[in-house]
Amino acid sequence: MFSIFILISCAGPKSEEDQIRALMREAGKYAENKDVIGLMSFFSDDYADFRRRDKRQTQAMVQNYISLYRGIIVHMLSTRFEELGHLDASIHTDIAVSSGAAKALRKLIPISTDIFRFRIELIKQDDRWLIQYAEWKPIGLEELFPESLSILKQIFPDE
Repeated sequence: MFSIFILISCAGPKSEEDQIRALMREAGKYAENKDVIGLMSFFSDDYADFRRRDKRQTQAMVQNYISLYRGIIVHMLSTRFEELGHLDASIHTDIAVSSGAAKALRKLIPISTDIFRFRIELIKQDDRWLIQYAEWKPIGLEELFPESLSILKQIFPDE
Protein backbone atom coordinates (compact mmCIF):
# COMPACT_ATOMS: atom_id res chain seq x y z
CA MET A 1 0.00 0.00 0.00
CA PHE A 2 2.81 2.40 0.88
CA SER A 3 4.51 1.80 -2.50
CA ILE A 4 1.32 2.82 -4.33
CA PHE A 5 1.23 6.05 -2.31
CA ILE A 6 4.87 6.75 -3.21
CA LEU A 7 4.20 6.17 -6.93
CA ILE A 8 1.20 8.49 -6.89
CA SER A 9 3.10 11.14 -4.91
CA CYS A 10 6.13 11.03 -7.19
CA ALA A 11 4.03 11.31 -10.32
CA GLY A 12 2.72 14.66 -9.14
CA PRO A 13 0.43 16.87 -11.16
CA LYS A 14 0.75 16.82 -14.93
CA SER A 15 2.59 19.71 -16.53
CA GLU A 16 0.71 21.98 -18.93
CA GLU A 17 2.59 20.32 -21.81
CA ASP A 18 1.55 16.87 -20.59
CA GLN A 19 -2.07 18.01 -20.32
CA ILE A 20 -2.05 19.33 -23.89
CA ARG A 21 -0.42 16.17 -25.26
CA ALA A 22 -3.02 14.08 -23.39
CA LEU A 23 -5.80 16.24 -24.86
CA MET A 24 -4.48 15.60 -28.36
CA ARG A 25 -4.30 11.82 -27.80
CA GLU A 26 -7.79 11.77 -26.31
CA ALA A 27 -9.21 13.84 -29.19
CA GLY A 28 -7.64 11.32 -31.59
CA LYS A 29 -9.42 8.47 -29.78
CA TYR A 30 -12.77 10.23 -30.16
CA ALA A 31 -12.12 10.60 -33.90
CA GLU A 32 -11.23 6.90 -34.17
CA ASN A 33 -14.47 6.00 -32.40
CA LYS A 34 -16.39 8.33 -34.74
CA ASP A 35 -17.67 10.22 -31.69
CA VAL A 36 -17.92 13.64 -33.31
CA ILE A 37 -19.91 15.17 -30.42
CA GLY A 38 -17.25 14.00 -27.96
CA LEU A 39 -14.48 15.27 -30.23
CA MET A 40 -16.09 18.69 -30.47
CA SER A 41 -16.06 18.98 -26.67
CA PHE A 42 -12.32 19.70 -27.05
CA PHE A 43 -13.08 22.85 -29.09
CA SER A 44 -13.83 26.27 -27.61
CA ASP A 45 -17.16 27.90 -28.43
CA ASP A 46 -15.35 30.61 -30.41
CA TYR A 47 -13.29 28.10 -32.43
CA ALA A 48 -12.40 28.96 -36.03
CA ASP A 49 -10.05 27.32 -38.50
CA PHE A 50 -7.86 28.69 -41.26
CA ARG A 51 -10.81 28.57 -43.68
CA ARG A 52 -13.02 30.50 -41.24
CA ARG A 53 -15.15 27.48 -40.36
CA ASP A 54 -16.71 27.84 -36.93
CA LYS A 55 -17.30 25.01 -34.47
CA ARG A 56 -20.62 23.96 -36.04
CA GLN A 57 -19.20 23.95 -39.58
CA THR A 58 -16.13 22.05 -38.39
CA GLN A 59 -18.35 19.45 -36.75
CA ALA A 60 -20.14 18.90 -40.08
CA MET A 61 -16.79 18.67 -41.92
CA VAL A 62 -15.43 16.09 -39.45
CA GLN A 63 -18.67 14.09 -39.60
CA ASN A 64 -18.46 14.02 -43.37
CA TYR A 65 -14.77 13.01 -43.34
CA ILE A 66 -15.14 10.11 -40.94
CA SER A 67 -18.31 8.86 -42.65
CA LEU A 68 -16.25 8.26 -45.81
CA TYR A 69 -14.15 5.57 -44.13
CA ARG A 70 -15.06 2.23 -42.67
CA GLY A 71 -12.43 2.64 -40.00
CA ILE A 72 -9.83 5.23 -39.20
CA ILE A 73 -6.87 5.17 -36.86
CA VAL A 74 -5.31 8.39 -35.64
CA HIS A 75 -1.59 8.10 -34.93
CA MET A 76 -0.45 11.01 -32.79
CA LEU A 77 3.18 11.57 -33.67
CA SER A 78 5.26 14.43 -32.29
CA THR A 79 4.02 17.67 -30.74
CA ARG A 80 6.22 20.74 -30.53
CA PHE A 81 5.34 23.79 -28.50
CA GLU A 82 5.65 27.14 -30.22
CA GLU A 83 4.25 29.07 -27.22
CA LEU A 84 3.07 28.05 -23.80
CA GLY A 85 1.52 30.70 -21.60
CA HIS A 86 -0.58 30.53 -18.49
CA LEU A 87 -3.87 30.63 -20.43
CA ASP A 88 -2.85 30.06 -24.05
CA ALA A 89 -0.61 27.80 -26.08
CA SER A 90 0.38 27.21 -29.67
CA ILE A 91 1.59 23.83 -30.92
CA HIS A 92 2.63 22.03 -34.08
CA THR A 93 1.60 18.39 -34.21
CA ASP A 94 2.30 15.69 -36.77
CA ILE A 95 -0.62 13.28 -37.16
CA ALA A 96 -0.92 10.22 -39.39
CA VAL A 97 -4.42 9.01 -40.22
CA SER A 98 -4.80 5.44 -41.43
CA SER A 99 -7.91 4.01 -42.96
CA GLY A 100 -9.09 0.88 -44.64
CA ALA A 101 -8.17 -1.89 -42.21
CA ALA A 102 -8.53 -2.76 -38.58
CA LYS A 103 -5.55 -1.91 -36.43
CA ALA A 104 -4.85 -5.60 -35.72
CA LEU A 105 -4.77 -6.40 -39.46
CA ARG A 106 -2.58 -3.46 -40.44
CA LYS A 107 0.37 -5.66 -41.51
CA LEU A 108 -1.80 -8.05 -43.54
CA ILE A 109 -4.01 -5.65 -45.46
CA PRO A 110 -2.80 -2.59 -47.35
CA ILE A 111 -3.98 0.64 -45.84
CA SER A 112 -3.98 4.28 -46.74
CA THR A 113 -2.02 6.64 -44.49
CA ASP A 114 -2.26 10.40 -44.78
CA ILE A 115 0.13 12.58 -42.79
CA PHE A 116 -0.74 16.07 -41.66
CA ARG A 117 0.97 18.86 -39.79
CA PHE A 118 -1.44 20.76 -37.57
CA ARG A 119 -0.83 24.17 -36.07
CA ILE A 120 -3.18 24.54 -33.14
CA GLU A 121 -3.85 27.42 -30.79
CA LEU A 122 -5.34 26.51 -27.43
CA ILE A 123 -6.86 28.47 -24.59
CA LYS A 124 -7.37 27.43 -21.01
CA GLN A 125 -10.90 27.86 -19.69
CA ASP A 126 -12.11 26.60 -16.33
CA ASP A 127 -8.80 24.79 -15.82
CA ARG A 128 -9.20 22.88 -19.11
CA TRP A 129 -7.31 23.30 -22.40
CA LEU A 130 -9.51 23.80 -25.49
CA ILE A 131 -8.71 24.13 -29.19
CA GLN A 132 -9.47 27.67 -30.33
CA TYR A 133 -7.89 27.69 -33.80
CA ALA A 134 -6.44 25.09 -36.15
CA GLU A 135 -4.81 24.95 -39.53
CA TRP A 136 -3.38 21.91 -41.23
CA LYS A 137 -1.73 20.74 -44.38
CA PRO A 138 -0.77 17.35 -45.77
CA ILE A 139 2.96 16.67 -45.55
CA GLY A 140 5.32 14.04 -46.87
CA LEU A 141 7.71 11.85 -44.93
CA GLU A 142 10.56 14.24 -45.68
CA GLU A 143 8.71 17.05 -43.86
CA LEU A 144 8.02 15.14 -40.64
CA PHE A 145 9.72 16.18 -37.44
CA PRO A 146 12.60 13.68 -36.89
CA GLU A 147 10.91 12.36 -33.73
CA SER A 148 7.66 11.88 -35.69
CA LEU A 149 9.49 9.82 -38.30
CA SER A 150 10.89 7.59 -35.54
CA ILE A 151 7.40 7.04 -34.12
CA LEU A 152 5.98 6.32 -37.58
CA LYS A 153 8.69 3.73 -38.23
CA GLN A 154 7.70 1.98 -34.99
CA ILE A 155 4.05 1.95 -36.04
CA PHE A 156 4.77 0.75 -39.59
CA PRO A 157 8.09 -1.11 -39.33
CA ASP A 158 7.90 -2.70 -42.79
CA GLU A 159 6.96 0.39 -44.75
